[in-house]
Order: sequence, then structure tokens, then C-alpha cells
Amino acid sequence: MLLFLQILFGVLAAGTGIGLIADIAKNRMEDLKKATGKQWASGFSVGIVANFLDTLGCGSFAPSTFMYKLFNQIDDIDIPGTLNVGDTFPVIFEAFIFTASVDVDPMFLLIMYVCAAVGSFGFATIVTKWPRNKIRWALGVIMIPLAIIMLCKNTGWGPFGIVGTATTLTGWKLFVAAALNILWGALMDIGFGLYAPCMATCLLLGVDATAAFPVFMGSCACLMPACSIEFIKSHRYDVAHTIGNALGGCVGVFLAWKVVTSLPMFWLINLVCVVLLWTSYTLISAALKDKKAGVA
Repeated sequence: MLLFLQILFGVLAAGTGIGLIADIAKNRMEDLKKATGKQWASGFSVGIVANFLDTLGCGSFAPSTFMYKLFNQIDDIDIPGTLNVGDTFPVIFEAFIFTASVDVDPMFLLIMYVCAAVGSFGFATIVTKWPRNKIRWALGVIMIPLAIIMLCKNTGWGPFGIVGTATTLTGWKLFVAAALNILWGALMDIGFGLYAPCMATCLLLGVDATAAFPVFMGSCACLMPACSIEFIKSHRYDVAHTIGNALGGCVGVFLAWKVVTSLPMFWLINLVCVVLLWTSYTLISAALKDKKAGVA
């Protein structure tokens, strides 16, 4: 089963890569030739930093967008496509190395991946009609007590028990995790990251903190290629930044993998809690900003 998952990630990476190369060869060679050294450098640098943070569970889109605007080497309209296409390869690389290096039940992983895909592809038309800001508030508020509970479990304080060490889930816990991953996959369609809520789900159901990483990474790896192909078809991506982001991103993933797998469990769980609190802050801030701008 693990070999099947590894092959699946390879197929997803190859399919996206072939689509990208074919589009560049057919439609974007002039853009490739005109790319400046600064563009290549900014794409590579952003890829390393953002995907290093992504591998730690912090997400990559927000820091990438901030840095691209700071460097001012890419048209704003091409940023979403550049991030989706460029980050697809590092995310698949994340999933590949973490499933290979972290002891997790492959069947549990497969179930979670399938559920995320079902959520993204099966409920897109429904979820896109949901009020974005209400979802931001709901997720943002829920993540605060989740992070507090995890900190209490990690430090042995309060009535919440100890941190789980499971590498799989069965029974009602598996049912809950699978159902929620359908929801997290569906919310990806309207711009909500899967990492933090999926991570919180795993931790609260007793999954080992390190074991949670291949769960949420693989879930996203199964979703992003479909989004990438759509951006490639519409040519809404910057060629140099996309390639630079993909290459630098894989370097950042490798460096962060060494950090994650060498961190003591106590500090890794504390890091996860910080990520949950940061994600909560970004969701609530975005909701308040849109409310001030009159966006529902």
C-alpha cells in the first residue's frame, strides 16, 4: 500500500510537470526567454522560505504572496497561478518523503487522501456558495481552544489527558477523521488551507504529532494538481517564478524535513499549537478586513 501511495505521488507530479512543460514549449517560450535574473532569484528564494514554513505546517501561500509583493517582480494577476502550480511540486515532495520516513498506517493515509479528494471534487459547487467570512470566524474561533487543549495535554496540565501516540485510527475515530477531511478538502475550493484543521483533527483524535504530517501533506498533494492544470490551461502563471518556486520549494521542503524529524516531540507539538494559533489569527483578521470593506 505504501508503494501504491508513492507511485500515486509520482504520477501526480509527472502529470503536472508534463502539462507545465507542454504549455511552456507551445505557448510561453518567449516569456521564458525574457525572464530576468531577478525574477529567477525571487522565485527560487520565495520557494525555499515559503515551503520551509509550509513543511512545518504554517502554510506557504500567505508568506509567498507577501514576499512576491515585496520583491515586485511579478504581476499580481499571476500570483495565484504561480503559487498553485509552483507549490504543487514541493507539496507532492513533502508527501513523498514524509510517507516514506514517518511510520503511519498506509490504509489510514489512503482513506484520508480519498476523503480529501471527494470533498474537493465532489462538493465544490456546494461549498462555493457558503459565506466565506462565517467559515473564517468558525474555523478561527475553534482553533484557539484546540491549541489550548493541545498545549495542556502536552504539558500534562488540566483534565485533557496526554498527547496521543497513534499511527492509525479505527472505529468511530476513523469515521470522524474521514468525515472532517471531506469537509477540509471541500473548503480548499474556496481558499481555506487544509493543513491546520486536518492537523488539529488528527491530534485531538490521538494521532502522534509527527504522524499527522503525512496525513495533511498527502491530502493536499492529491488536490493541488487539479488546480494547477486549470491555471496552466489559462496561462495565468509567471513562467520564471513558477519554475523557480518549484525548484526552491523542494530545497525548502528537504531542509524543513530535517528539522521536523529531529525535533523532540514536546517541541514539535508546541510548534503545531503555535501554527494553530497563527492560522486562527489570520482567518479572523481576514474576516475583519473583509467586513470593514463591506465584503460578506
